[in-house]
Amino acid sequence: MSKQRKTIFFIGDELVAGFGDARGLGWTGRIMARTVNDPPILSINLAYPGEDTAHLVLRWQDEVLPRMNNDDDNRLVIGLGSHDLDRGISMARCRLHLADILDTAEQRFQLAPFVVGPPPRRDVSEAAQHELVKVYRDVTTRRNIPFVDTFTPLMSHEQWNTDMAVSGGYTPRQAGYGLMAWLILHSGWNTWLGVPSVETS
Repeated sequence: MSKQRKTIFFIGDELVAGFGDARGLGWTGRIMARTVNDPPILSINLAYPGEDTAHLVLRWQDEVLPRMNNDDDNRLVIGLGSHDLDRGISMARCRLHLADILDTAEQRFQLAPFVVGPPPRRDVSEAAQHELVKVYRDVTTRRNIPFVDTFTPLMSHEQWNTDMAVSGGYTPRQAGYGLMAWLILHSGWNTWLGVPSVETS
């Protein structure tokens, strides 16, 4: 394995910040706790609560680029939420925003992206959420970029739905973030990052 230092930038909304998790870890903290950290990996959380893709596409470069070290192996994790649905952003615009972020990250800044899709919520139609996830999956598939679908496996998951019922909001609690982290870790995370799994290290 390469000994070049890895830096991971996490961008997205309050789901990336782990809002609502009493342990203060969210899914980002949980996956980093289960990632081989030798040599140390620098993880930088740049969450922006309430963010939709229209805002994300405008602000991410200003957040990430000043913190980049060109000698590092720089990675970009995009945690997508579903605030676009609240604001009436069209699917075409959602597609365009994500494509712009991915293409700019890879082609201009040599940032290797990894995309985590939005998990299910109780206050928006299932059909609308499904369509949003389908759009995001298509954008990443066309570019051969890893995409984690958290919506489909969690939509009918009893523990997730219980957690969201307790939450009563947009974000889960401890159990829900743990489920998201498990899905991410088992969806090519270590392969993408170029590190061995904790179980085999």
